[in-house]
Amino acid sequence: MDTNHARLVPCHTERVVGGTTVVEVRGEIDIFTATPLMARLDHLTAGVHPDLVLDLRPVTFIDCSGLRVLCRTRNRVLARQGRVRLVGDSHRFLRILSAACLAGVFEIHPDLPAVLFGAVRQDEASAAAG
Repeated sequence: MDTNHARLVPCHTERVVGGTTVVEVRGEIDIFTATPLMARLDHLTAGVHPDLVLDLRPVTFIDCSGLRVLCRTRNRVLARQGRVRLVGDSHRFLRILSAACLAGVFEIHPDLPAVLFGAVRQDEASAAAG
């Protein structure tokens, strides 16, 4: 029996860039790590109009529990009139989303700078107009 309890907590970092919360998730999103990750994402999406970017490039494995976390987070964000974007460039991850009929459900970008540049540009345009 595996007694490596460090695996039970997903490894991630969070930062805010131009009003967008960026969460970089590393390692595996599976039955062991999904619940604590979901709790953290629930906290981050509890407010009005959450703007969330999930950088999944460092994720090495995702199972149906991980897909459930992504779907739940998306639904919470949309219910609060927010926006969620995924960053992922792995063909394996994109195939998993496609096989689960989720490829067209998420806004997916290949890299983080393009996502953040777009978010900051929209903020600047809003500030200039307001």
